Amino acid sequence: MELTYTQSGDYLLPDLAQPEAMSIGKYGLLRKTFLKTERKGTFAHLMLSEQLNPHLAEIDRTARDQIERTLTRLLEQHPAPDKANDPMGWTGHMNNLKQQAEELILTELVYR
Repeated sequence: MELTYTQSGDYLLPDLAQPEAMSIGKYGLLRKTFLKTERKGTFAHLMLSEQLNPHLAEIDRTARDQIERTLTRLLEQHPAPDKANDPMGWTGHMNNLKQQAEELILTELVYR
């Protein structure tokens, strides 16, 4: 790694660039916590190779996509009650299906 410097008065200051900001959502943050506590070697490797944020963003994007697909399949297998006639039943059913989909993704993707 080669650094360049800029003269500022009597001092040479390194030209440091901020890594580009990536959106790391809920599942990316859960993955980061898991890696930090349970997979310290992998966490250190990803951090030192500057691949941690892209990895976390990819995990988050993949998890959201898989939850959408799983939720769609679960709705086909277990249709929700009519929202107009039973709004509380519909909400409970949808929350239950989302929780099932999220549990699968957390086990298969985030905590592996």
